[in-house]
Amino acid sequence: MREIVFDTETTGIMPGDGHRIVELGAVEMVNRVVTGRTFHTYIDPERPMPKDAQAVHGLSTAFLTGQPVFEMVINDFLGFIEDSPLVAHNAAFDMEFLNWELKRARLPIIPHSRAIDTLELSRRINPGAKHTLDALCGRYGIDLSGRTKHGALVDAELLARVYVELTGGRQIGFDLAADAAVEHLPVERVNFGIRHHVALPEELEAHESFIASLKDPVWLQ
Repeated sequence: MREIVFDTETTGIMPGDGHRIVELGAVEMVNRVVTGRTFHTYIDPERPMPKDAQAVHGLSTAFLTGQPVFEMVINDFLGFIEDSPLVAHNAAFDMEFLNWELKRARLPIIPHSRAIDTLELSRRINPGAKHTLDALCGRYGIDLSGRTKHGALVDAELLARVYVELTGGRQIGFDLAADAAVEHLPVERVNFGIRHHVALPEELEAHESFIASLKDPVWLQ
């Protein structure tokens, strides 16, 4: 099954207050495995960037001025996502902004029924815990060292890894190579990822210590 994990960065919280999307990032997954195919663009919001929003994602008015406007990139984005389910963290926020922009561009909106919200998934799986993307990455041991500020593509890539953990862990997709859903993909578009199937040195050391502690092991009788 093909799914698209995506994220937006914006000038503020509410599109109805005149705020706009300034960055779109998306990652393709097939059977919960990242294929390596992505979409990313900055967008000129045609308005100043508030300081509090810039502090979150680091995108300034000067940087965004001259980037393509939403109407120039939306067809490429829609072509990338096709009719696949859309995975987002706090999906209501991203979907509201995306649909607001689509309305401004006089294009059909995307039904909210297509969205899978990892925030809601996390709340059901881990009630009472923290559910921010940072907290989820920490819970599942996902490296955040390369992320200094929020970024649409970086966050979509992190969320794709979190989504795998929330929906069953890394074992999903082991049989991807034999799955008909990806047989049409060029090899360079399929990233099976590194899967370690050997014990780590510290695990071997712990195992040897455990064996040494046994008295009269059955295999020596």
